[in-house]
Amino acid sequence: MDAGNLSEREIIRKRFLAVDTSNVADVLDMMGLPNQGLAAEFAPYPATAGKLAGWAYTIRGQMTPFEGAGDADKMQACQGLSPGEVSVWSGDGWGFCYFGELIAIGMKERGSVGALVDGGVRDIRWIAEQDYPVYARYRTPVQSIGRWKVNAWQIPVSLRGAGGGMISVAPGDFILADEDGAIVIPSGAVVEVLEKSEALTVTEQQVRRALKDGLSLGDALAKYGHV
Repeated sequence: MDAGNLSEREIIRKRFLAVDTSNVADVLDMMGLPNQGLAAEFAPYPATAGKLAGWAYTIRGQMTPFEGAGDADKMQACQGLSPGEVSVWSGDGWGFCYFGELIAIGMKERGSVGALVDGGVRDIRWIAEQDYPVYARYRTPVQSIGRWKVNAWQIPVSLRGAGGGMISVAPGDFILADEDGAIVIPSGAVVEVLEKSEALTVTEQQVRRALKDGLSLGDALAKYGHV
């Protein structure tokens, strides 16, 4: 698709696909936002899922024993997703699946670009066929129906953070995840973080080329600065 036909939000999202979470984390530190990284348990499912980048659409649930064959609120929440958004799942369930193949298919149909799940996922082999990146804290075959129920969406939620505390994620924040982990960029800082991360990426590329050309690491850092 021609860049001229893309929305500003989509252009920003695609630019984030070219930067690493490590550079974003460094930039956030420099900007005085040091507590935006998510817990180390967040990982891609499957491992080859690829990079996740998009605007946060938040969904919250809790342990709630209930009867019936499905979770109507979960289905309603999923209907609100828009193109370029990442569904961000939060809640207190442990050992249960919040997210599986059929939800992934439905969200992809709405233009969603992936999911970030502070909980469990299943149907991993089938999700892989959807080319729909999912990052979660664990996998489990056990469904949430009758055990864990969605109770709100598009509100600020809390996810487990890298330092052991909780990280707030609001609708419209930006989610970036890759091989190094996952990070949350507050909506008001997205453009500044992107521009500074792109600049840091260019510097890293220059250092790599210099090292490949035979420059010592010390001389490369002296020339291009710390990265």
